[in-house]
Amino acid sequence: MSDKTPEQHRNDIYAKDLDDKSSTPAIPAATVVLLRQRETSPEVLMLRKNSKIAFGGMWVFPGGRIDEEDYPADRDLEGAARVAAAREAAEEAAVTATPEEFVWFAHWTPPPSSPKRFATYFFATVIEGSENVQIDGGEVLDHMWIAPAEALAKHGAGDIDLAPPTWVTLYHLTRRATARAVIDDFSARAPRHYATRIGQRADGVRVAIWEGDGAYVHGDADAEGTRHRLVMAKGGFEFEHPPEDY
Repeated sequence: MSDKTPEQHRNDIYAKDLDDKSSTPAIPAATVVLLRQRETSPEVLMLRKNSKIAFGGMWVFPGGRIDEEDYPADRDLEGAARVAAAREAAEEAAVTATPEEFVWFAHWTPPPSSPKRFATYFFATVIEGSENVQIDGGEVLDHMWIAPAEALAKHGAGDIDLAPPTWVTLYHLTRRATARAVIDDFSARAPRHYATRIGQRADGVRVAIWEGDGAYVHGDADAEGTRHRLVMAKGGFEFEHPPEDY
């Protein structure tokens, strides 16, 4: 680990102290990527959170913590996550979505150093009636339908704020030309599990590291080896990964 002061992008949501380990379990949560097809590109619904709540000011997908009433009788966590994601879509955007049609494609767990940790199921679905989005102006202040590549470009220009899991998800979405192709691709893969570790390169740049990266076990962000990481330099995010994996 470098002693150099960390260089942090403004959307690096993880704690500055990499040695700070929380003993508090991550809160189960769920989010759903709502897709529609427009001309030659899929579009995704994004919501801007109130700056006074978790992920405040950032553009996110509909979602939140899993409530007790979301659990089915058998206490199945994935089933509860599906219900929670659909409930949040209705509460935050007035969108009706069917949990059984959701494709579970990822699960994100923040590093132990994070001040507030949500272990989040990520689902995706294509919806109809996409013009009827309504927000309450309380927890959610704005919304937009946007092409994933455009959202990443806006983030790179500093126009919008995106948490690392949102950024990586949008990157996924840019790899397919249609909303249906996105769903088909996610359906054909096992869900990806991102148990995040944070490292720091010798130049002070922080990186979010996931399994498959050569530094995942030992934490040396400058070590040679395969790459599966998000470089969070002040100039912008850069996703490094084996090309065949995405």
